[in-house]
Amino acid sequence: MQLCSYYQALVKRSDTWFLTSVLRSFEHLTFDRTLNSEQGLFEFFVPENAEPYFLHVMDYFQKQHIVTGLQKLPNRLLTDAQV
Repeated sequence: MQLCSYYQALVKRSDTWFLTSVLRSFEHLTFDRTLNSEQGLFEFFVPENAEPYFLHVMDYFQKQHIVTGLQKLPNRLLTDAQV
């Protein structure tokens, strides 16, 4: 079974709709969710084979100051037995 890479980032609140629209226009690039809407904290589940493309798109958003603090973290949905 192939597992997804896991990322978190802060998204500029006024551009949330734009970010999610662009990401969803790429088929199977990522699954995104809001973790904390007040802070603009998002999580992204990225298939390993799509990770280079995801990082390229997120680099653009960071340069546009839409996304900040992008970081790869351990997948929070995995149990210790699955790691």
